[in-house]
Amino acid sequence: MTTRCQLLIFTRYPEAGNTKTRLIPMLGPEGAARLQKRLTENMILQAGLLERQLGNSTVIHYSGGSKDAMTAWLGPIACVEQAAGDIGLKMQTAFHLAFSQGIEKAVLIGTDIPDLSAEILTQAFAALQTVDVVIGPSRDGGYYLIGLTGSIAPELLDSLFQHMAWSNGDVFAETMLRLKKFHRQVTILPTLADIDLPEDLAGTWGLL
Repeated sequence: MTTRCQLLIFTRYPEAGNTKTRLIPMLGPEGAARLQKRLTENMILQAGLLERQLGNSTVIHYSGGSKDAMTAWLGPIACVEQAAGDIGLKMQTAFHLAFSQGIEKAVLIGTDIPDLSAEILTQAFAALQTVDVVIGPSRDGGYYLIGLTGSIAPELLDSLFQHMAWSNGDVFAETMLRLKKFHRQVTILPTLADIDLPEDLAGTWGLL
């Protein structure tokens, strides 16, 4: 594996009142921000393990705060502000940026999946050695990871990320239907749980 592989991490600067807002009724603004902070730091730890194992690069795509605030928090890591628009356009733009810079294999994740480990990320990049798409479904019907090869990106980016009804339980199923139309082999990773709602907090109290 080389630096032509890149991990794209989507996260938000942990400002009280502006992050994990659906958890504020249970955790309060500061508690929700603290959870966001811990989840992101845990994912940065896993990303560091991955880099040491595979030699890939990592780029943080952030919202809220600033580049200076992000690097003051997380250290000297590459940071890019997320594009304007819905989450689909943000993801499409992140992939386009990576591939325009010569990246051959890119995997995009969020930070709200406590069980997403360096081992699973390694599986994702390994899958892209033999297939063009890898995806990790989440229990709520979405997905926590999607990876693409640069060779397939021009064909798939618009279809995967435009005109999608995000934040509902059909995102993974709809994505798979769209992929099926292109007759591309897809590797599906283990299903994991993310943290968006109060009922998702069970078993995560060590992060609070």
